[in-house]
Amino acid sequence: MTLRRESDNELDADAVKKQAITLGFHRVGIAAIPPEMSEAERTNQTKLQAWLAQGFHADMAWMESPRRQDVRQVLPGARSMICVALNYYTDHVRPEGKQYAKISRYGWGRDYHRILNKKLKQLTFWLRSHAVEDSAEGGEISARLYADTGPVQDKFWAQQAGIGWNAKNGNVITRQYGSWVFLGEIITTAVLQPDLPHTAHCGSCTSCLDACPTAAIRAPGVVDANRCIAYHTIENRAERLPDAIAANLQNWVAGCDICQDVCPWNQRFATTTDEPGFEPYPGNVNPTLLELAEMTEADWNQRFPASALRRIKPEMLRRNAQAALDAQLPDAQPSDENPGKT
Repeated sequence: MTLRRESDNELDADAVKKQAITLGFHRVGIAAIPPEMSEAERTNQTKLQAWLAQGFHADMAWMESPRRQDVRQVLPGARSMICVALNYYTDHVRPEGKQYAKISRYGWGRDYHRILNKKLKQLTFWLRSHAVEDSAEGGEISARLYADTGPVQDKFWAQQAGIGWNAKNGNVITRQYGSWVFLGEIITTAVLQPDLPHTAHCGSCTSCLDACPTAAIRAPGVVDANRCIAYHTIENRAERLPDAIAANLQNWVAGCDICQDVCPWNQRFATTTDEPGFEPYPGNVNPTLLELAEMTEADWNQRFPASALRRIKPEMLRRNAQAALDAQLPDAQPSDENPGKT
């Protein structure tokens, strides 16, 4: 089988998409990577530079990588970006009660990196084995895959590939699944017919901005990690959380889904995934703050096998849970101060 189209120098994009769906991806789209940066890329680069200049990336220094601003530095000769999305929503409901800790849905089940990587490797192998030669210059096709693991602006490219749009809360929203999706990419030297970029459909809605207890969404699409509960519970390695974050945790100890939970698109279009790996591990939907505040390393190893939550070390979980418990004390008051940079 060859992927070459008889009419031109492109490979068959429809065949690539069909194979991606066969492998279990729920959305797939293709964006062109022209030899020189497009106007959309330059606009996005300007936005990224402004975001970095304001320090909104907090201590995430890897966001400053020049390769993140130009995908051609990631794979010289790249011509196409195959973007995929995997729905991870399950219909489990967190229990009510101030004793319960809250874990973001992304971490309930098996590590999404592993699930995405396996499918992306299969798609990459299929692409290489079915494309007889590089459609642009001859020879083998080069391809690199990423699942939230490299210097690729996955949300920008997902919109360019027609997967969804970059929403006011900084997430990609799809019409079919809302924002409950994981994103992955294959950057390749193969030439593939691109899809049209997705248009934005947040309209005048400000639900996510209004609901964020720390005002982390500074403007539509502009998230300040210094104020973000998800950043501080996952990435912040400090011994103590900033007071303004700790006072407003609302029992979140691993990530935060507030801006997604209130999104009308998620409330209308969330669909239970058919990927069994995203079914929650026991206890991830209804852990108590007290048990996490007293968690040992042995408990951590047993509770979070093959889990994305392993990025949150035992001492961090204890810190987060204790901060949430402290916020419930009678004399504790929500803080309005700027969390600042840790």
